[in-house]
Amino acid sequence: MDVARRAGCSVQQIRVLENAGVLPPAARTASGYRVLGPDHVEAAIAYRALAAAVGPVEAKPIMRAALGSPAATLVALVDSAHARLHAEREGLRSAKRAAAEIIREPVGDARPSDAMSVGELADALGVRPSTLRHWEAEGLLAPERTKGRRRAYAPADVRDARVVDQLRRAGYRIGALRDLMPRLRRRRGWDGVAGALHTLLERSSARAR
Repeated sequence: MDVARRAGCSVQQIRVLENAGVLPPAARTASGYRVLGPDHVEAAIAYRALAAAVGPVEAKPIMRAALGSPAATLVALVDSAHARLHAEREGLRSAKRAAAEIIREPVGDARPSDAMSVGELADALGVRPSTLRHWEAEGLLAPERTKGRRRAYAPADVRDARVVDQLRRAGYRIGALRDLMPRLRRRRGWDGVAGALHTLLERSSARAR
C-alpha cells in the first residue's frame, strides 16, 4: 500500500492505526476497499513521531484528539506530555548531581554503631525493605550480616544504596547497575555513569523536539 510505504510502516500497522482512531476514517469503494490519501500519510507520520517522543500508549489519545477533539483538549494533552519529558530531564540532572556528590562523600573510619538496619535504610530512602533485599539479590548491594544474620549497612553500603536509588529514579535498569556498582565501589565507574546520564539527557531532549 502506498500510504504504508510513504509513512514508513507496514500495511497491517496502517489498518491497526485506523481501527484505533489514530488515522482519519478511510472511505470505502463499492467493493469494500479502503481509499486512503495524503491526510492518512500525514497522520501516520505524525503518530510515529509522537510514539518515538512519548510512547505509543500516550501517542494514541493525542492523535485522536488532533483528529476530532476541541483544540483545548489537544493542547492540554501535548502540554502534559512535555511536562513529563521536562520532569524526566530534571530527574536525570538531579540524579547526575546527587550521585556525583554521594560518591565523593568520605565513608572511612566507620564504627559499628554507624551501621543501619534494612528498615532504617529503607525509611531513609523512602523505599520498601523488600526493594533493598531485591537490590542485594541482584548484586547491587553487599551489606554485612550481624551474628544474628541481620543485614547491617555500613556507611559505604548506605552510599551504594543511595547511588542505586538515584540512578534507578533516573531510569537506569537493573542489568546496567549490576555491571556498574562493583566498578563504582572501586571508583572506576563514575565517568561511565556520567556519560550514560548525559546520553539519556540528550535522548530526552531529542524526544521533546
